[in-house]
Amino acid sequence: LPLPSPVSQADCYVSLWLPTSTCERSRTKTVRNSDNPVWNETFYFRIQSQVKNVLELTVYDEDFATPDDHLLCALFDTAKLPLERTVILYFKPAANAKEELEVEFKLEVAPGPHEMIASNGVLVCRELCCLEVEVAEKTKQKSSKKELSLTVKGSFEGTQDIVLGPNGVVSPSCPIEFHYIKYAEPTLDVMLPKKRHYHPWSCRYSTETGSPVVMLNSLPMGRKTTIAEVSITSRCCNCLCRQDLDMRFGFNLCSEEMAFLEKRKRYVASALKNVFHLPHDLQDQEVPVVAIITTGGGLKSMTGLYGSLMGLKKLNLLDCVTYISGLSGTTWTMANLYRDAYWSQKDLDSHIGEAQKQATKCKMGCFSMDRMKYYNKQLCQRKEEGYRTSFIDLWGLMIEYLLNDGKDPHKLSEQQEALCDGQNPLPIYVSVCVRDSYSTNDFK
Repeated sequence: LPLPSPVSQADCYVSLWLPTSTCERSRTKTVRNSDNPVWNETFYFRIQSQVKNVLELTVYDEDFATPDDHLLCALFDTAKLPLERTVILYFKPAANAKEELEVEFKLEVAPGPHEMIASNGVLVCRELCCLEVEVAEKTKQKSSKKELSLTVKGSFEGTQDIVLGPNGVVSPSCPIEFHYIKYAEPTLDVMLPKKRHYHPWSCRYSTETGSPVVMLNSLPMGRKTTIAEVSITSRCCNCLCRQDLDMRFGFNLCSEEMAFLEKRKRYVASALKNVFHLPHDLQDQEVPVVAIITTGGGLKSMTGLYGSLMGLKKLNLLDCVTYISGLSGTTWTMANLYRDAYWSQKDLDSHIGEAQKQATKCKMGCFSMDRMKYYNKQLCQRKEEGYRTSFIDLWGLMIEYLLNDGKDPHKLSEQQEALCDGQNPLPIYVSVCVRDSYSTNDFK
């Protein structure tokens, strides 16, 4: 292996990652002070032959004061391996490099039932299980307040907490759930609350923590099992065919959107004929699909979209539009407009007047004691229902006050009435997926 430093030999280890098999990276032990390390370690991965399994092998030089140095990385498709035969392969950082990593592979048929999957060639739906966790009855009777932390790595939920209050009060009140891949060797980590013990001889307290680990595939399906201070029940939620899936696997538009486009074409074709003074009606294949794409920016973008739509309305171009997409402030405009099922067929002055009233009102009421109590009540209720809360939830409640006179009872599902006859453009509400390891500029 190449020496990362001219004054010392490498402390190498190998990281292995097969994301279709497990959510965690595996690694070898570190072989210190060697430019020809030998590990002789065996790792097992359960793979599904119907999907593409690419193993990532990375060699690092371990450092204590700085990030580990990257020495070699190789990607290997396990579909190239023959069945029931041992194969030795060599991986190099470059074709003419002298350094190489020797790896021995063996592909075997796994015992037990085969996993049932659904795939469209790009997306894969694997067999899932749902784990329900609730506090054991004997634990509820304790009066002291404490917190249990439960983690299923690779599950959708990740880590969830259960707060045990006095007098048997538990938050959240309903059992919490984890959804995980059945054949990914999942485990449940239970972090028990700290226990303090007093030692009279030394006049000191010692703190003891417990963290039991449960292999979920060893649990009987559909039966309640008590582990530490919680009762858990694991059940399958398999999808036996594509009709059972919550996500559509097709590459085309859904049938509802196709039906909307057919209805919207009538408005677009008529508007284009009037604007361009066409001598004849447009055929279906001649009708273009026009979209309005907007960006965010708070009240500035909200008022900007109102002005743009009014300008298009005065030019008789609004009915030429099939889609409207919005982000942040422009979605506030869209949410207000689509409360009216025929907003694009009417004058927009009343909508703009209401928006102006809300935008120019005093904002100090947003920080009143009554509003603070309301925010706290709403956030606590959301947390009790099992949802994660963050500053975004608080910000949403503040925006609700800034744009409305009171609580906004409207739902996005109610906006279907504004699309039933194709009378308005189809709204697309855009959201940004926040990642801890990416800055805003990197994401863009």
